[in-house]
Amino acid sequence: MNHSGKCRHLHGHSVKASISIKSEQLNDQAMVCDFSDVKDCVESFINQVLDHNFLVHKDDPIIPALQANNERFLAIDEHPTAEVLSKMIYQYVKQQGFNVDQVVLWETASANACYRED
Repeated sequence: MNHSGKCRHLHGHSVKASISIKSEQLNDQAMVCDFSDVKDCVESFINQVLDHNFLVHKDDPIIPALQANNERFLAIDEHPTAEVLSKMIYQYVKQQGFNVDQVVLWETASANACYRED
């Protein structure tokens, strides 16, 4: 919304995410955590919240049309950029009890955004 570039038009993305978990020490199996536990956590969030969902800013004027046509969408407080999606994934993984260090989200092979809290 209110973007002057080509992304001002309705569009979607297929993205790739990298989630880094940190720890001061390894567990009794010599790991920070099991990768499959992180994968299950993130896949659950992506499948339930992001996948095949239209993400829009809460003030986007297209919302009434989406509602009138019973379209699936998620209205959020910020613009649905790669930076914001990285933050959303980070916060979800953290809420699930993982000591997340950062989330990197790639929109293309050469364009990514990273979210971390220091």
